[in-house]
Amino acid sequence: MDFPDITTTIGDYVKAFIDFLDENLEPFFDFIFLISSRSINGFEQFLLYIPWWVFLLLIFLLGWRFKSPFSGVLYAAFIFLVGTFGMWEEMMTTLSIVLVSVLASLIIGIPTGILMALSKGFSVVMRPILDAMQTMPSFVYLIPVIFFFPIGNIPAVIATIIYAVPPVIRLTELGIRNVDQEVIESAESFGSSRMQMLVKVQLPQALSTIMAGINQTTMMALAMAVIGSMVGAEGLGKQVLIAINHIDISLGFEAGISIVFLAIIIDRVTAGIAERFQAHRGNVS
Repeated sequence: MDFPDITTTIGDYVKAFIDFLDENLEPFFDFIFLISSRSINGFEQFLLYIPWWVFLLLIFLLGWRFKSPFSGVLYAAFIFLVGTFGMWEEMMTTLSIVLVSVLASLIIGIPTGILMALSKGFSVVMRPILDAMQTMPSFVYLIPVIFFFPIGNIPAVIATIIYAVPPVIRLTELGIRNVDQEVIESAESFGSSRMQMLVKVQLPQALSTIMAGINQTTMMALAMAVIGSMVGAEGLGKQVLIAINHIDISLGFEAGISIVFLAIIIDRVTAGIAERFQAHRGNVS
């Protein structure tokens, strides 16, 4: 039996809303474009200014500090291999996109998570929105941003922020809500104000959970930055897209394994930082 001949126009309303934003908030989107482009260019120029051997040394020290000496050597070897593939500049571009996206996600996500933890009503409103943001196919985020921004790195950054921000929001809220009630009552008994409670008690206690959220947000930003090549983003993702278009197995493998190397390093280092915070919290307790 055929489905009844009933049509809805929800998509038309969404399109009308997007057109309304594009027409009436153009200065706001121009401001976002200016800030984002300058941030990406600034990070990229800074990373390219660092001599390659200094960058390798920094990667080695990060691996050694937060994992082990062997990990430091391995991570530096990974980055060296990416350089031998001839993708040093592309790697720096990808890192710049990820860094800008993660920083923006943290600026938006951590305060939002704090507000959700402090306000049950706000949390109830935000949860279905976060559910929709996390379940929406990542490619869908590329569609609206190209209405507001020129093809290139900027729409990729905006789509990445939307895709990557939910984990840090959720885990910030979870970390603050899970602070031991006895600790809170103890702080209240000493006359702590709400702001003092948040800054000196709840956030320090929730820091390890927040760091786990930062780890997840960073990994999702890296994944989305690659998908962003479909709207003109530069970097390693563009090399993967070129390899697909030309069925170039060699280029596809080199660009793909370079992304894997970056993902491993970012994941292990950020996870190591989170473990250090957790261990420090345990020692303090």
